[in-house]
Amino acid sequence: MHVSSMTRFGRLSVGLAISALALTACGKKADTTETTTTTTAAANPDVAAAPAAAPAAAAAPAADNTDTISGVKYASYTGDAAAGKTDFVTCQTCHSIDPGVNKIGPSLHGVVGRKAGSIADFTYSNANKSSGITWTPEKLFQYLEAPQRVVPGTKMTFAGFSDPQKRADVIAYLKTNS
Repeated sequence: MHVSSMTRFGRLSVGLAISALALTACGKKADTTETTTTTTAAANPDVAAAPAAAPAAAAAPAADNTDTISGVKYASYTGDAAAGKTDFVTCQTCHSIDPGVNKIGPSLHGVVGRKAGSIADFTYSNANKSSGITWTPEKLFQYLEAPQRVVPGTKMTFAGFSDPQKRADVIAYLKTNS
């Protein structure tokens, strides 16, 4: 192999590695086992595995539907804002709770009760903008279980929190910033 080819190959490999790390950063902890944008439950039991790609005919739940995959209801849990602040660390790679501070994802300050896709200076996916969702605690509870299921086509790559108590805690924390 020619030396210049090896150099290009080396740069390409480094570039791909950096891209993979950037894509997996949102919502992941240090113990990742994949270089895709999903996290497996085996690698991190607190995070749900991303659902398999849905067939084109599969539709998102209706904007007012709050049924979870596991069947649990938000009303069955009492969120702890202090615990939610700790769990929110997973979200901080992409989101801020400070008003007007957008990162990879929009600011989550005031998200409880807000219409999806409504921050004027953030570029949302078409899926999010046209979802018709208002982020009630119940809808956030459903969304945080499996974001791609609730808004297929969202730019959010986070696989979700499988633990319903963590979801309730994060929502309690977000409510303190709404």
